[in-house]
Amino acid sequence: MDKKVAFYTLGCKLNYSETSSIGRLFNNAGFSTVDFTDTPDVFVINTCSVTENADKKCKKVVKEALKISPNAYVTIVGCYAQLKPKEIAEIPGVDMVLGAAEKFQIVDYITDLTKNPKAVVYNQPVTEANQFVSAWSIGDRTRTFLKVQDGCDYSCTFCTIPLARGASRSDTIENAVKQAEEIAASGVKEIVLTGVNLGDFGIRDGKREDKFFDLVKALDKVEGIDRIRISSIEPNLLTDEIIEFVATSKRFVPHFHIPLQSGSDKILGLMRRRYKRELYANRVAKIKQLMPDCCIGVDVIVGFPGETREDFIDTYNFLNDLNVSYLHVFTYSERENTPASEMKGTVPGSTRAERSKMLHILSDKKRRAFYETQLGKTDEVLFEGDIKDGFMHGFTRNYVKVKTKYDPVLVNELKTVHLTQISPDGDVEITESEEILAH
Repeated sequence: MDKKVAFYTLGCKLNYSETSSIGRLFNNAGFSTVDFTDTPDVFVINTCSVTENADKKCKKVVKEALKISPNAYVTIVGCYAQLKPKEIAEIPGVDMVLGAAEKFQIVDYITDLTKNPKAVVYNQPVTEANQFVSAWSIGDRTRTFLKVQDGCDYSCTFCTIPLARGASRSDTIENAVKQAEEIAASGVKEIVLTGVNLGDFGIRDGKREDKFFDLVKALDKVEGIDRIRISSIEPNLLTDEIIEFVATSKRFVPHFHIPLQSGSDKILGLMRRRYKRELYANRVAKIKQLMPDCCIGVDVIVGFPGETREDFIDTYNFLNDLNVSYLHVFTYSERENTPASEMKGTVPGSTRAERSKMLHILSDKKRRAFYETQLGKTDEVLFEGDIKDGFMHGFTRNYVKVKTKYDPVLVNELKTVHLTQISPDGDVEITESEEILAH
């Protein structure tokens, strides 16, 4: 089948890894992958449904796709497709909707590229999505997202992910190592481990067979990969043994992203999070004790039902005092079929926006303060191929974003540099080492 397919991915790193794997299914079936704007015969849109805004983005992407290629066959997959298939089927131009259990059989479902007068829906209950399907991203030779875990058994009151992806399930350590070895052979320098609840790795067929720490130790032995980065891990699952291992590892980098969601124990309880803020503070202290230069990112939600001004100030002050490096700030949005959507104490939209702005400003201050602690130091940067205003970027092991003048020879190369100053756009500028200047 001499046809072209294009992809658009909304949401998390896990979605990006799965889009790449779906792309390989199409390639094996004879499709060529093209850019979104290259009038493809098929569009596949991989959706997210973490926020209301993500739902709106899906509708907009469909509209833009049909402007580019009006006769293209449009298929929607992902979390939004599992949660609201009938709603998506009503979007003009959509031809097929696949749920969580069907998305990796997408090529089997696309047998005819004729536009449908009404979208067809294949969407089993999420309980049928009980098999782990491995996935890893391609296209960015510098970094690959490797999926090792899917689904979630937690029941946070604000979250639809268990409804969209099903129960927690994992790859085997043997297969994850094999995937990592294949990635290494392709020339990729860095692997980012991804999952819905990554620290819960080890569950297969409803039974725990391994621990995330077992996977970490096994992957640390894979030759040919310079860096392994943990994408996000719950604070209650980030154990001392993991922190201590990363502190001495040559492959696992000193960078943790640890969801907090609120600095108020009252709100954490309403969210049904599995820790209190004291545990979170202890995790940060342990990391900084062993790895003073470690970068620590934080997820936080503002405007959760019942969050008073005092609760928010608690969160703000807690974060302000924590030795963390940046924040990912999410404004709470009501999601259907979640306990939080029925809770009292709705926070007005204007108040949510104001609190979000305050934490975004705090995040900028935190990031700059962290970058300032790194100035004057020598570190190794993995350069990427993106170009902006004649500059290219890369990241140190501890996730400091640096910039230098574009040089194609540097793409996907690890180079030792001296971190000198912070540029007006917030990136760190460097003095190039002799190795770089030789180019």
